[in-house]
Amino acid sequence: MTRKLKTPLLDQIREPKDTRKLSLRELIQLADELRLETIDAVSVTGGHLGAGLGVVELTVAIHHVFNTPDDRLIWDVGHQCYPHKILTGRRDRIRTLRQPDGLSGFTKRAESEYDPFGAAHSSTSISAGLGMAVGRDLQGRDNNVISVIGDGAMSAGMAYEAMNNAGAMDARQIVILNDNDMSIAPPVGAMSAYLSRLLSGKPYRGLREIAKQFASILPDPLERTARRAEEFARGLMTGGTLFEELGFYYVGPIDGHNLEHLIPVLKNARDTKNGPILIHCVTQKGKGYAPAEAAPDKYHGVSKFNVITGAQTKATPNAPSYTKVFAQSLIAEAREDEKIVAVTAAMPDGTGLDLFEQEFPNRCFDVGIAEQHAVTFAAGMATEGLKPFVAIYSTFLQRAYDQVVHDVAIQNLPVRFALDRAGLVGADGATHAGSFDITYLATLPNFMVMAPADEAELKHMVATAAAYNDGPCAFRYPRGEGVGVEMPEKGEPLEIGKGRIIKRGDRVALLSLGTRLAEASTAAEELEAKGISTTVADARFCKPLDEDLIRDLATSHDVLITIEEGAVGGFGSHVLQFLATEGLLDSGLKVRPLCMTDMFIDQNKIGVMYDQAGLNHRQIVDTVIAALDNGAALKPNLSAV
Repeated sequence: MTRKLKTPLLDQIREPKDTRKLSLRELIQLADELRLETIDAVSVTGGHLGAGLGVVELTVAIHHVFNTPDDRLIWDVGHQCYPHKILTGRRDRIRTLRQPDGLSGFTKRAESEYDPFGAAHSSTSISAGLGMAVGRDLQGRDNNVISVIGDGAMSAGMAYEAMNNAGAMDARQIVILNDNDMSIAPPVGAMSAYLSRLLSGKPYRGLREIAKQFASILPDPLERTARRAEEFARGLMTGGTLFEELGFYYVGPIDGHNLEHLIPVLKNARDTKNGPILIHCVTQKGKGYAPAEAAPDKYHGVSKFNVITGAQTKATPNAPSYTKVFAQSLIAEAREDEKIVAVTAAMPDGTGLDLFEQEFPNRCFDVGIAEQHAVTFAAGMATEGLKPFVAIYSTFLQRAYDQVVHDVAIQNLPVRFALDRAGLVGADGATHAGSFDITYLATLPNFMVMAPADEAELKHMVATAAAYNDGPCAFRYPRGEGVGVEMPEKGEPLEIGKGRIIKRGDRVALLSLGTRLAEASTAAEELEAKGISTTVADARFCKPLDEDLIRDLATSHDVLITIEEGAVGGFGSHVLQFLATEGLLDSGLKVRPLCMTDMFIDQNKIGVMYDQAGLNHRQIVDTVIAALDNGAALKPNLSAV
């Protein structure tokens, strides 16, 4: 007897409204197909896998119950949104995820009306949702607003600030807490589902409101007793007292993979017309794909992989990654200095501090998604004589800028900032690019700011930071592998504020800060072949500037080009300020600052992105030629003939 094959359902879904005519049995089948499609797509493109697999059923249930896009659905962070993209008319492009001119790896307003808010940094969804709810109410509309936030994102203070505000306003808003760090035993899950359905229903809510009104007319002592009794009872049943204190009606926890449990609760929440509600869903990262279930950390973000074996395709590196060089260098310094401690904000693997933690578990601190706290926490340790290294992606440190200014710079505390993912980052695109740190750190009094040209220089800068106690400092380095230089056995502290000459010429000077030095050297070779004698210099420091080096370059060359992997207002601006103040522009020196163009650059191959930014050797050569009157003053290089 042959088994009758099920008719595929995913092929019939063009947009979310197509899910609303499906039965529960069909929705379960759709979720199974959606999970397989997500796995297959990410195996082709790479990207975030585990989080998306954990919300497949939740995604199906939300789009089935709510009238998206009129009902606003906001995914916090957005790395779990791939199933959402498949159901919202983007299935035909899902294998372009994170590719040039393809779909973003996160939600993006410009991409679809089903993405009402772009998000690639965490903990913004409740604030954005509250703003949308206010916009709805002021304009007399009646749509729902749903924010889906993970338990990790809930560790950030911004989420609680938003909930406190929403509760105080009694805003009609739905928050779904996607908790993949908790488990529910089957009997407990069944009871919890029953209670959640009961407590989210109209009869219970009505009874609760009657009880509140009744309590309000009692004398004060009795009213307080009645309210506390009710809160205590609900706390015993559901654990929701914290959220209730913030003004949210708590429902849960419920099994986020059980559509039979999810759908009735979501419908009850949809039909509620007063006050904010929090629905606590428990899910499993990587659900339905054995390799991801077994190693959720390794399958959070993946490269291309074999669906059958789960083996990821990774190119053999030609040189160690900057992240690994930083981690190993910090470990080496910490072995000799017990005052060195390390801080990360929920990114131990991404910053390399997982390696540090293995050797120094009592000196490594993961504070969760709480960059503001991380900075001030480190400042507190610095006041006690410790040497804190705060390892944070450049783009994430932006979230803690007030703490950098107020708690570190003004007090001149020796906190060391290791900024990973400086410059452009490839497939993660504009949201994760480290474009602004030179500008926002070097503008601060008391800060010392460095950028290594290669992995050997990074090792020296870790040693420099460890030895530096005169105030705060930062060093920035890119994502990916180094350039393959010979590594020193030990990092040696650099002379503060001193750069170096790599190659000496006499007509054009290329002054680079950071890892564009290799491109500057290549550009110099091309210029020499055109008869243009070229100096290549590595600034090493943006602050303090090597004024002697800059003065030398300015007075002995016709053209000075500054090169940096950062936005307008950074290293080049500091050099120009010095040149203008010193009167070094009066002699006719032609200065051309090369930095990132004034635009956000979408995901692409890293070389293409730097072409778009104007920071590859071709653009350096073109800038020099244009500065030399379009080549009219070129001389043949007879030695090269």
